[in-house]
Amino acid sequence: MSIAGGCQNALTRGRDVGCDAVQLFTKNASQWKGKPLLPEDVARFQATLAETGYSPDALVVHDSYLINLATPDDVLWEKSLAAFGEELDRAGALGIPGVVTHAGAHVGSGEEAGVARIAAALDRVLSERPSGPLVLLETTAGQGTCLGYRFEQIARMIEQSHYPDRIGVCLDTCHVFAAGYDLSTPEGYEGMLLEFDRLIGLDRLKAIHLNDAKKPLGSRVDRHDHIGQGVIGLEAFRLLVNDPRLRHIPMVLETEKGPDGAEDRMNLATLRGLIS
Repeated sequence: MSIAGGCQNALTRGRDVGCDAVQLFTKNASQWKGKPLLPEDVARFQATLAETGYSPDALVVHDSYLINLATPDDVLWEKSLAAFGEELDRAGALGIPGVVTHAGAHVGSGEEAGVARIAAALDRVLSERPSGPLVLLETTAGQGTCLGYRFEQIARMIEQSHYPDRIGVCLDTCHVFAAGYDLSTPEGYEGMLLEFDRLIGLDRLKAIHLNDAKKPLGSRVDRHDHIGQGVIGLEAFRLLVNDPRLRHIPMVLETEKGPDGAEDRMNLATLRGLIS
Protein backbone atom coordinates (compact mmCIF):
# COMPACT_ATOMS: atom_id res chain seq x y z
CA MET A 1 0.00 0.00 0.00
CA SER A 2 1.15 3.52 -0.84
CA ILE A 3 2.47 5.74 1.96
CA ALA A 4 1.75 8.98 0.08
CA GLY A 5 0.98 11.57 2.73
CA GLY A 6 2.56 9.54 5.53
CA CYS A 7 3.21 5.93 6.53
CA GLN A 8 -0.09 5.80 8.42
CA ASN A 9 -1.99 6.20 5.16
CA ALA A 10 -0.92 2.71 4.06
CA LEU A 11 -3.07 1.40 6.91
CA THR A 12 -6.17 3.39 6.01
CA ARG A 13 -5.76 2.44 2.34
CA GLY A 14 -5.46 -1.20 3.34
CA ARG A 15 -8.56 -1.00 5.49
CA ASP A 16 -10.51 0.73 2.72
CA VAL A 17 -9.97 -2.11 0.25
CA GLY A 18 -10.49 -4.83 2.87
CA CYS A 19 -6.93 -6.02 3.59
CA ASP A 20 -6.24 -8.18 6.65
CA ALA A 21 -2.49 -7.61 6.25
CA VAL A 22 -0.50 -4.70 4.82
CA GLN A 23 2.97 -4.31 3.33
CA LEU A 24 4.46 -0.85 3.04
CA PHE A 25 7.65 1.01 2.29
CA THR A 26 8.61 3.47 5.02
CA LYS A 27 10.13 5.84 2.45
CA ASN A 28 10.49 6.22 -1.31
CA ALA A 29 11.73 2.81 -2.52
CA SER A 30 13.79 4.41 -5.29
CA GLN A 31 15.84 6.67 -3.00
CA TRP A 32 18.78 5.86 -0.75
CA LYS A 33 17.74 8.02 2.18
CA GLY A 34 14.32 8.95 3.46
CA LYS A 35 13.00 11.93 5.31
CA PRO A 36 13.57 11.14 9.00
CA LEU A 37 10.64 9.67 10.92
CA LEU A 38 9.82 12.26 13.58
CA PRO A 39 8.14 11.42 16.90
CA GLU A 40 4.89 12.92 15.58
CA ASP A 41 5.09 10.64 12.49
CA VAL A 42 5.41 7.59 14.73
CA ALA A 43 2.55 8.84 16.95
CA ARG A 44 0.29 9.26 13.89
CA PHE A 45 1.17 5.77 12.73
CA GLN A 46 0.41 4.25 16.13
CA ALA A 47 -2.89 6.14 16.39
CA THR A 48 -3.93 4.92 12.93
CA LEU A 49 -2.85 1.40 13.82
CA ALA A 50 -5.23 1.48 16.80
CA GLU A 51 -8.00 3.05 14.72
CA THR A 52 -7.76 0.53 11.87
CA GLY A 53 -7.43 -2.45 14.21
CA TYR A 54 -4.40 -4.03 12.56
CA SER A 55 -2.10 -6.16 14.68
CA PRO A 56 1.58 -5.27 14.22
CA ASP A 57 2.09 -8.94 13.27
CA ALA A 58 -0.11 -8.33 10.21
CA LEU A 59 2.28 -5.65 8.93
CA VAL A 60 5.53 -5.98 7.01
CA VAL A 61 7.99 -3.45 5.58
CA HIS A 62 9.74 -3.86 2.23
CA ASP A 63 13.16 -2.26 1.85
CA SER A 64 14.48 -0.08 -0.98
CA TYR A 65 15.11 -1.67 -4.36
CA LEU A 66 18.50 0.10 -4.56
CA ILE A 67 20.07 -1.97 -1.78
CA ASN A 68 22.47 -4.73 -2.85
CA LEU A 69 24.01 -6.61 0.07
CA ALA A 70 25.77 -9.04 -2.31
CA THR A 71 27.70 -6.51 -4.40
CA PRO A 72 31.48 -6.91 -4.64
CA ASP A 73 31.78 -3.12 -5.01
CA ASP A 74 32.92 -1.90 -1.58
CA VAL A 75 31.51 1.61 -1.98
CA LEU A 76 28.06 0.32 -3.01
CA TRP A 77 28.20 -2.34 -0.28
CA GLU A 78 28.81 0.24 2.45
CA LYS A 79 26.06 2.43 1.02
CA SER A 80 23.72 -0.57 1.00
CA LEU A 81 24.64 -1.44 4.59
CA ALA A 82 23.81 2.08 5.75
CA ALA A 83 20.53 2.10 3.83
CA PHE A 84 19.48 -1.33 5.07
CA GLY A 85 20.30 -0.37 8.65
CA GLU A 86 18.08 2.67 8.23
CA GLU A 87 15.28 0.43 6.92
CA LEU A 88 15.48 -1.71 10.07
CA ASP A 89 15.55 1.38 12.28
CA ARG A 90 12.49 2.89 10.60
CA ALA A 91 10.50 -0.34 10.84
CA GLY A 92 11.54 -0.68 14.48
CA ALA A 93 10.42 2.88 15.25
CA LEU A 94 6.98 2.06 13.79
CA GLY A 95 6.80 -1.23 15.70
CA ILE A 96 6.69 -3.41 12.57
CA PRO A 97 8.30 -6.81 13.23
CA GLY A 98 9.80 -7.71 9.83
CA VAL A 99 11.67 -6.11 6.92
CA VAL A 100 11.56 -7.93 3.57
CA THR A 101 14.64 -7.65 1.36
CA HIS A 102 15.76 -8.91 -2.03
CA ALA A 103 19.16 -9.67 -0.55
CA GLY A 104 21.18 -8.86 -3.65
CA ALA A 105 22.91 -9.71 -6.91
CA HIS A 106 26.50 -10.89 -7.14
CA VAL A 107 27.02 -9.02 -10.47
CA GLY A 108 29.73 -11.39 -11.62
CA SER A 109 31.56 -12.28 -8.41
CA GLY A 110 29.82 -15.68 -8.30
CA GLU A 111 27.18 -17.33 -6.15
CA GLU A 112 29.43 -18.38 -3.26
CA ALA A 113 31.04 -14.95 -2.98
CA GLY A 114 27.62 -13.26 -3.18
CA VAL A 115 26.11 -15.48 -0.48
CA ALA A 116 29.09 -14.83 1.81
CA ARG A 117 28.83 -11.11 1.16
CA ILE A 118 25.13 -11.10 2.14
CA ALA A 119 25.85 -13.04 5.35
CA ALA A 120 28.63 -10.61 6.24
CA ALA A 121 26.34 -7.65 5.53
CA LEU A 122 23.60 -9.04 7.77
CA ASP A 123 26.14 -9.63 10.52
CA ARG A 124 27.39 -6.05 10.33
CA VAL A 125 23.93 -4.50 10.37
CA LEU A 126 22.52 -6.79 13.07
CA SER A 127 25.59 -6.53 15.31
CA GLU A 128 25.03 -2.77 15.44
CA ARG A 129 21.39 -3.33 16.51
CA PRO A 130 21.06 -5.67 19.50
CA SER A 131 17.29 -5.78 18.97
CA GLY A 132 14.79 -4.87 16.30
CA PRO A 133 12.79 -6.32 13.43
CA LEU A 134 13.54 -9.62 11.78
CA VAL A 135 15.29 -9.56 8.42
CA LEU A 136 13.07 -11.45 5.96
CA LEU A 137 15.08 -12.74 3.00
CA GLU A 138 12.75 -12.86 0.01
CA THR A 139 12.79 -15.72 -2.46
CA THR A 140 13.64 -14.24 -5.85
CA ALA A 141 13.02 -15.19 -9.48
CA GLY A 142 16.77 -15.30 -10.11
CA GLN A 143 16.72 -12.63 -12.79
CA GLY A 144 20.22 -11.61 -13.87
CA THR A 145 22.64 -12.48 -11.06
CA CYS A 146 20.07 -12.07 -8.25
CA LEU A 147 20.57 -14.54 -5.42
CA GLY A 148 17.90 -16.21 -3.30
CA TYR A 149 16.14 -18.04 -6.13
CA ARG A 150 17.10 -21.43 -4.73
CA PHE A 151 16.18 -22.42 -1.18
CA GLU A 152 19.75 -23.74 -0.78
CA GLN A 153 21.13 -20.23 -1.29
CA ILE A 154 18.88 -18.73 1.39
CA ALA A 155 19.76 -21.59 3.74
CA ARG A 156 23.47 -20.82 3.29
CA MET A 157 22.93 -17.10 3.92
CA ILE A 158 21.30 -17.97 7.25
CA GLU A 159 23.87 -20.66 8.15
CA GLN A 160 26.80 -18.32 7.48
CA SER A 161 25.35 -15.53 9.64
CA HIS A 162 26.15 -15.19 13.34
CA TYR A 163 22.56 -14.03 13.92
CA PRO A 164 20.35 -16.83 12.52
CA ASP A 165 17.64 -16.17 15.12
CA ARG A 166 17.08 -12.72 13.64
CA ILE A 167 16.58 -13.90 10.07
CA GLY A 168 13.37 -15.22 8.53
CA VAL A 169 12.07 -15.69 4.99
CA CYS A 170 9.39 -14.18 2.77
CA LEU A 171 8.16 -16.54 0.04
CA ASP A 172 6.93 -14.98 -3.20
CA THR A 173 4.74 -17.30 -5.30
CA CYS A 174 5.59 -15.65 -8.63
CA HIS A 175 9.30 -15.72 -7.84
CA VAL A 176 9.50 -19.36 -6.76
CA PHE A 177 7.53 -20.41 -9.86
CA ALA A 178 9.81 -18.39 -12.13
CA ALA A 179 12.78 -19.94 -10.32
CA GLY A 180 11.56 -23.44 -11.19
CA TYR A 181 9.44 -24.60 -8.24
CA ASP A 182 6.16 -25.79 -9.76
CA LEU A 183 3.53 -25.05 -7.12
CA SER A 184 0.68 -25.14 -9.67
CA THR A 185 -0.30 -28.74 -8.84
CA PRO A 186 -1.01 -30.36 -5.45
CA GLU A 187 2.06 -32.59 -5.84
CA GLY A 188 4.31 -29.70 -6.87
CA TYR A 189 2.99 -27.44 -4.13
CA GLU A 190 3.59 -30.03 -1.43
CA GLY A 191 7.01 -30.83 -2.84
CA MET A 192 7.96 -27.14 -2.80
CA LEU A 193 6.90 -26.69 0.84
CA LEU A 194 8.62 -29.90 1.95
CA GLU A 195 11.82 -28.75 0.22
CA PHE A 196 11.53 -25.36 1.93
CA ASP A 197 11.02 -27.05 5.30
CA ARG A 198 13.95 -29.43 4.77
CA LEU A 199 16.42 -26.74 3.74
CA ILE A 200 15.25 -23.66 5.64
CA GLY A 201 12.48 -24.66 8.05
CA LEU A 202 8.82 -23.61 7.93
CA ASP A 203 9.32 -21.94 11.30
CA ARG A 204 11.38 -19.30 9.45
CA LEU A 205 8.57 -18.49 6.99
CA LYS A 206 7.20 -15.17 8.26
CA ALA A 207 5.50 -13.58 5.22
CA ILE A 208 4.12 -14.64 1.83
CA HIS A 209 3.68 -12.57 -1.34
CA LEU A 210 0.71 -13.86 -3.32
CA ASN A 211 1.34 -13.08 -6.99
CA ASP A 212 0.47 -14.98 -10.14
CA ALA A 213 3.14 -15.03 -12.85
CA LYS A 214 3.20 -13.70 -16.41
CA LYS A 215 6.23 -15.76 -17.42
CA PRO A 216 6.55 -19.56 -17.55
CA LEU A 217 7.93 -22.02 -15.01
CA GLY A 218 11.71 -21.69 -14.68
CA SER A 219 11.87 -18.54 -16.82
CA ARG A 220 13.84 -16.66 -14.12
CA VAL A 221 11.80 -13.56 -15.10
CA ASP A 222 10.01 -11.55 -12.39
CA ARG A 223 6.63 -10.39 -13.77
CA HIS A 224 3.60 -10.44 -11.48
CA ASP A 225 0.04 -11.10 -12.64
CA HIS A 226 -3.40 -10.98 -11.02
CA ILE A 227 -4.49 -14.06 -9.09
CA GLY A 228 -5.74 -16.76 -11.45
CA GLN A 229 -4.91 -14.74 -14.56
CA GLY A 230 -1.31 -15.90 -14.93
CA VAL A 231 0.48 -19.14 -15.68
CA ILE A 232 0.45 -20.42 -12.08
CA GLY A 233 -3.36 -20.64 -12.02
CA LEU A 234 -5.86 -20.82 -9.17
CA GLU A 235 -5.01 -24.24 -7.73
CA ALA A 236 -1.76 -23.10 -6.09
CA PHE A 237 -3.55 -20.24 -4.35
CA ARG A 238 -6.39 -22.52 -3.25
CA LEU A 239 -3.80 -24.75 -1.60
CA LEU A 240 -2.01 -21.80 0.01
CA VAL A 241 -5.04 -20.12 1.57
CA ASN A 242 -6.35 -23.43 2.94
CA ASP A 243 -3.03 -24.75 4.29
CA PRO A 244 -3.23 -24.92 8.12
CA ARG A 245 0.58 -24.73 8.31
CA LEU A 246 0.43 -21.19 6.88
CA ARG A 247 -2.65 -19.85 8.63
CA HIS A 248 -0.75 -17.55 10.97
CA ILE A 249 1.44 -16.01 8.23
CA PRO A 250 0.54 -12.60 6.69
CA MET A 251 -0.02 -12.89 2.94
CA VAL A 252 0.09 -9.75 0.80
CA LEU A 253 -0.53 -8.86 -2.84
CA GLU A 254 2.05 -7.16 -5.05
CA THR A 255 -0.09 -7.12 -8.17
CA GLU A 256 -0.60 -4.09 -10.43
CA LYS A 257 -3.10 -1.57 -9.17
CA GLY A 258 -4.84 1.65 -10.11
CA PRO A 259 -5.68 4.60 -7.89
CA ASP A 260 -9.08 3.35 -6.69
CA GLY A 261 -8.02 -0.07 -5.35
CA ALA A 262 -10.32 -2.00 -7.71
CA GLU A 263 -7.60 -4.50 -8.63
CA ASP A 264 -6.81 -5.20 -4.97
CA ARG A 265 -10.50 -5.76 -4.23
CA MET A 266 -10.71 -8.12 -7.19
CA ASN A 267 -7.69 -10.16 -6.13
CA LEU A 268 -8.81 -10.28 -2.49
CA ALA A 269 -12.25 -11.48 -3.57
CA THR A 270 -10.67 -14.18 -5.75
CA LEU A 271 -8.46 -15.39 -2.90
CA ARG A 272 -11.24 -15.35 -0.31
CA GLY A 273 -13.45 -17.24 -2.75
CA LEU A 274 -10.91 -20.07 -2.68
CA ILE A 275 -11.14 -20.56 1.10
CA SER A 276 -13.09 -23.68 2.01
